[in-house]
Parts: sequence; C-alpha cells; structure tokens
Amino acid sequence: MLLRWILALTAALTPLLAARQVQVTLLATTDLHGNIYPWDYYLAKPAPRGLAKLATLIRQVREENPNTVLIDCGDTIQGTPLEYVYQTYVRTGTAPLGLPWPGGAAPAVDPMMAVMNHLRFQAMAVGNHEYNFGLKNLQQARRDARFPWLSANTAGGKEYLRYTIVRAGPIRVAIIGVTTPGIPIWEKPENYAGYEFLPIPKAVEETLAELKHQEYDTIVVAAHTGLDRDLKTGEVFPSPAGENAVYDIAQLPGIDAIIFGHTHRELPEALVNGVLLNQPRQWGMALGRVDLTLEKAARGWRVIAKRATTLPVTADTPADPEVLEIARPYHEMAERYLNTVVAETPVALDAAAGRVRDNPLVDAIHEVQLHYAQADVSFAALFNPRVRIPPGPITVREIAALYLYENELYAIEGTGRMVKDALEHAARFYLSCPDRACSQGPLINRKIIGYNYETAQGVDYEIDLTQPEGQRIRNLRRHGKPLDMDAPLRLAVNNYRAGGSGGYRMFRGAKILWRSNQDIRQLMIDYFSERRRFPSQADENWRVAPPAAQRLLDQEARASAPAP
Repeated sequence: MLLRWILALTAALTPLLAARQVQVTLLATTDLHGNIYPWDYYLAKPAPRGLAKLATLIRQVREENPNTVLIDCGDTIQGTPLEYVYQTYVRTGTAPLGLPWPGGAAPAVDPMMAVMNHLRFQAMAVGNHEYNFGLKNLQQARRDARFPWLSANTAGGKEYLRYTIVRAGPIRVAIIGVTTPGIPIWEKPENYAGYEFLPIPKAVEETLAELKHQEYDTIVVAAHTGLDRDLKTGEVFPSPAGENAVYDIAQLPGIDAIIFGHTHRELPEALVNGVLLNQPRQWGMALGRVDLTLEKAARGWRVIAKRATTLPVTADTPADPEVLEIARPYHEMAERYLNTVVAETPVALDAAAGRVRDNPLVDAIHEVQLHYAQADVSFAALFNPRVRIPPGPITVREIAALYLYENELYAIEGTGRMVKDALEHAARFYLSCPDRACSQGPLINRKIIGYNYETAQGVDYEIDLTQPEGQRIRNLRRHGKPLDMDAPLRLAVNNYRAGGSGGYRMFRGAKILWRSNQDIRQLMIDYFSERRRFPSQADENWRVAPPAAQRLLDQEARASAPAP
C-alpha cells in the first residue's frame, strides 16, 4: 500500500519537477574560414568539413531539443577560394582574372551569410579575418547577415552590438561577443580605420555591469580569442599581449560558459573558475555543443548543471542539399578560377621538406616578391607543406595551395642587422644539437608554428644548430661578401610580417617604401602567367649545419610529411 502511494506521488510530481527544469543547448561554429562545401579546394577532392555537413548535425540537435541557440565565433568570411572570388568581386566589381560568373550575374549576398541566414544563426562574434578584405567588404557582409555581429571590445563599430539576448524556450540567453585585439598588428590601417580594439577582460566586465539592468537567465560569451595556456601544466603560450584572453574572461563572475575560437585548437570541455569552456574544430570539422540545465528560482532561472562536447563531421555525415544549392554558384565560380592554367613545370615539385631545406616552391615566392618589391632581400614562409605538383601544367589551384592567405606585399626600409635578427628569430623553429654528431632528434621545435618560419632570398647563410638560440646564423653573405650590419637594404615582406606578427618585431615600425595593391597570390599568378615556367630546383642559398642535423631534419620531414 505504501509503495503504491509513493509511486503515485512520484508520478504526480514528475511533471511538476520537469516544468521547473529546462535544458538549453548552445551550438557553435568557429573559424569556418569560408568552408561551406565538403571540399578541399587545394587538393580538388571531398573533405569532411563545411557548413553543408554541419547543417545535418544542427538539424539533428534541434530535433532533439527545440531550446537550441546557434552562434558563430568568427573568422567566417575569409579562407577558401569560394569566399575569395566573391570578396574580390565586392572589392573590385569583377571576378578574379575577369572570369564570367556562372549564370551571367554575381550573387547579391555573401556566401557565408546566405547559408548562415538559411540555418538561422542567432549571433556571430567578429573575427580578425573579417577585416582582411577591407571595410567595404566587412560592412557588406554584415548588412547581408540577418543576425547581429557582436564585439564588446571594438570601439567605433556602431554596427556591432556588445551583446544580444535570445530566447530558448522560456530561457533568456545573454550572449556577449568579443574580438581578439591584435588586428592593428596584422592588418593595414585602412582595413580597420575608425575602429579601436580594447582589452577584452575590461570590455566584458563593463558589459556584465550593463547586463545587470537587463532581464536574462544565463550569460555566455562567444569569443574570437583563444586560451593562452595549457590547463594541465599551466604553461602559458607566447602571443601578443591580450590576443588570447579566454582564461582571463573566465575569472569574471556571472559567466556560465565561454565558446571560443581563433587558435584552431579543439577543446571539447574544460572548467576554469567554474566557467565551462568549449572550442570546436575549425573549418566546420566539428560543431561545438554546450548543454545548460536551468531550474526555476524565486526570480527567473538559475543554472544547476552544465556540460560540453564537440560533434565531429565525418566522411559519412550527409551534406544538406539545400545548403549545397545555395552555395552552388559560388562553388562553381571558385572551381572555374582554380582550374585556370598559369604556367608549366618540367619536373615534379614537392613542398614536404620545404621547412628544413631550401625548396624551389618557396624560391618561387621569393622570386615574385623580389621582382615586384624591387627588393634586395625577400622574406617568405612555406604555409602549406602538402603542396605536390606533378610535371605539366600549373593552375591557380596549385598557386593558391602554396600561398594560402590574402597577404599583401610590402617593401620596407631595413638594414643588415634587421636581416640577421629576423633569421635568428626564424631559426627558433629548430632545436639545438648537443654536438656536431647530432646523434638524436627531434630537431623541429613543435612549439613554433611552421608558418612562422621565414627564409630569406638575396643573401646566403647557414643555420648552425650546435649554437644556442640567437647565435645560429653563420656565414651571412650578400654578393659573396659578409653582410654589413649597418648596410641599408630594401626588404620584401608581407603585411603581417611588416606589423611584427609571429614575433618578428624587428620589422614593426620600419618605414614602408612601397606596397602592392594586390595580394601576393595574385602577383604570383600575374608573374608566372607571363613567364610560364616555375623554378625547377632550389638555388641552395641557405642550409642547416652540421650535415648530421640536416640528415635528421630530412628524416623528420619525411616521417611527418602530410598526405597530399
């Protein structure tokens, strides 16, 4: 009898208890970088990524829980040829190479915004790469969006909101957006004219104070700024001051979760000071998911449980056909552009070892930079060691794969000392040999991102790994003579390096003598379209010493060579 009474009471109370609890699901993307189609444009083959596949995961979660909020954490409108061809059209009025659009007319809306509108995104934190194509392009994409762009720490951007409050069933979710403040380091001034990027923690603190006058039930931060440390070891990663502020944001009271991006490091779940952290993979390779359980309180609702994970995209994840159709004109235009033949190569070219020994593909970048900047010395990095080009035609696709970014070329005023300092800084990419035998590795410093390893053309030099950092550059010569440290030199660098990015502070503040009005990739296309022939072998103007170190580095490069 008692048991029946307990069961009856439980059955009666369960709906009441359920009504007092609500689960809200936050779904997030970050660093999409223009990826819509599940397609690797540089290898011309399918890839498990992009909004078309994410759309399937989003639909599944919404069916599971209608109380779902969908946000993006920035770096959205730049990164693939699909976006590049459209952004070029917005900036210049014509498609790259003057190619006609499929169907005769260019679409009227930014491709990422068109798809995100279709998927009913509710907010987007502004990323630093939103500024890459200039303010005209940025503002056009923002106007195309049917959801707010958020950046609490950007002053002067009246089109941005500091926060927005959205509904998820009965729950009011306050979303604060922030942007990494390093944009003035990386961008040319006209690309952010009128904007000021404030320290993130202070801006969030002020926004939290402002929210006290609003009605909400939970606060989350959509952050285009990374985590600057290893949470297990406490090791802090070097970066410009304030670039990666997630840990500092988590120290502020009142925040339930931070979903973030910028650093391209996946973090399914972590707790810092009771704040839940989540970072999905870049390029639409995973969807971030944060579940908040809220309980009815005397006034409003309060969070009583929270968890996070990432939902991976796989080769078996179906692509949403409606998304594919929306993006089809942009995709077809990108493929038309990429398939344009530019030059020829009589030999196979392979970038796999291009960060451990001189390489003709990197020399091709130097050749273009020296020509257009009329420079004495050129600095360039290998951005993509996956590039493989068989003998025969070289298309825009191969050049785009080699030079991934929309950087512009600068000629700056420098000296021999600046060249040596830059090469010493670059040599941090290698670890030291204990002796000239270099009997064991590894010799590649995994703490240094490969695309921050610059080589130079216009000088000859050796990198001696038996020496400590800062003392490795030997036999630095120009025209067969030791380089004069005080000699004035005209240096070719990209705009990011000119701003001191990657730790190349010796370039920052140097007088700019000239800059291109086209990105370096387009300069390469123009240059080799005229000459029709790529360098077929490296000129060996730099090498690693001792020879034992070079052998170990060759082995490491082969062992870690990414699949083509």
